Amino acid sequence: MRMSPRVAVPFFVVALTLAFGATPILRWTLLLLLPALFVTFWDLVQTRHALRRNYPLIARVRWLFEDLRPFLRSYIVESDREGRPFTIDQRALVYARAKGEISTHPMGTELDVYSDEYEWLGHSIAPNDKAPETWHVRIGGDECAKPYDSALLNISAMSFGSLSANAIEALNKGAALGGFAHDTGEGSISRYHRKHGGDLIWELGSGYFGCRHKDGSFNADLFAEQASDDQVKMVEIKLSQGAKPGHGGMLPGAKVTREIAEARKVDVGEDCISPPGHSAFSNPVELLEFVARLRELSGGKPSGFKLCVGQPHEVMALMKAMLQTGITPDFIVVDGAEGGTGAAPQELTDNVGMPLREGLILMRNALVGCNLKDRVRLGASGKVHSGAGMARAYALGADWCNAARAFMFSLGCVQSMQCHTGECPTGVATQLAWRQKGLVVDDKAERVARFQKETVNALREIVVAMGYDSPWDLNQHDTYQRIDSAKAGPLDEVYSFLKPGELIGDPDATNYAHAWRVASADTFRRVN
Repeated sequence: MRMSPRVAVPFFVVALTLAFGATPILRWTLLLLLPALFVTFWDLVQTRHALRRNYPLIARVRWLFEDLRPFLRSYIVESDREGRPFTIDQRALVYARAKGEISTHPMGTELDVYSDEYEWLGHSIAPNDKAPETWHVRIGGDECAKPYDSALLNISAMSFGSLSANAIEALNKGAALGGFAHDTGEGSISRYHRKHGGDLIWELGSGYFGCRHKDGSFNADLFAEQASDDQVKMVEIKLSQGAKPGHGGMLPGAKVTREIAEARKVDVGEDCISPPGHSAFSNPVELLEFVARLRELSGGKPSGFKLCVGQPHEVMALMKAMLQTGITPDFIVVDGAEGGTGAAPQELTDNVGMPLREGLILMRNALVGCNLKDRVRLGASGKVHSGAGMARAYALGADWCNAARAFMFSLGCVQSMQCHTGECPTGVATQLAWRQKGLVVDDKAERVARFQKETVNALREIVVAMGYDSPWDLNQHDTYQRIDSAKAGPLDEVYSFLKPGELIGDPDATNYAHAWRVASADTFRRVN
């Protein structure tokens, strides 16, 4: 007769104990086995888990391997080209550049060049080795008293509270060392952003942290006070982000420490709620008026907004509002659906939002089609981690790029996927003081600066190889991809790219005819 596992374990324990007899070994055996025996009987009597009740003690091994599975896969099972959201090769590239190690590769590409995983940039027979060593892009038009000369790669939005104090310090010191900008994230400007004086892009989310009234509405006086700081170079309204577009969020009061409360202008222990939408505006015209107001309150600093593109007609509504009012943002940052965050609902992360490529093309076409591209700078954010990724974004119309997770890797992040638990093993995404001690600010700041510099250098090498003077010379004809298993071609054979003024002159002749027809400057909803 087969013995049930729920009887077998305790029987084995008792039999083992009796076999030793009344000797000192018995006492040590009992000492070691009593906890296991206790767990076994607890599993037998509990009613919440069927596996533990039927297979006491043994069933717990399942949960152990579930916990270990991500690490075992990452370090033992996955190949160099596998791993999500970033592959081992992608992370290794960032680590190498951050450490100043060689980031070259032997024996040729490991990609299957005849599959859709291979995309390429067309080089020139006559490379241009006289291209400038560095470039900057000026953000801010005639309405700006204080335009900003931005680096080509900046740190994307990550809040203090999501990231640790040491991580924020290291990122900002790295930005100061390398001469690039650090986006605060919607958690506002903390003491750790200010400590090393790196350029800041102040992001305002729907919670208006750092410039809010007690009821959560926008406080113009608080905003003007903080935005006047010379360290703040630009102001960015966050409409949505790639990982959880249209969702908002909440930092529970239990996690709101004195330092977080100080930065966000809330009370210690108070829930920090970011509603799904903004209360300062409700339609395209009001959004543009809010942009103009922030520009004025900040003393003439560039102001714009960030979004993950969702509905094409909403983008067209923004264009119509710009044409109607004459107000333009100084910049728009397109965040792709492949962007990340510390925590987001799985359904939104996997199913909502437009990827960076399609979102960037749509925004570029809208601006070009309305003759507005020369007035609005276009930023690109969403899994950017390499010079090649930057080059592809420039070819689609971007003026500069932002990166978040790549800079986390430069800090030492190992993609342990523990951002939402507060148990990040490297001290990057945690508020636990003892975990942060492993992240040494001075050392990691140098890695942050080095990664940015080497990545921009890699972009320059590509620009030189393509025979151009600057990355803004790249266009859709320079980027190729597989159309099907037998054919490849430039992106303008896959996507539509509008010519200047097409949406104004003949919108019905474009792929955006319906979106343009149902768009209105007075509402984000479709109109008949």
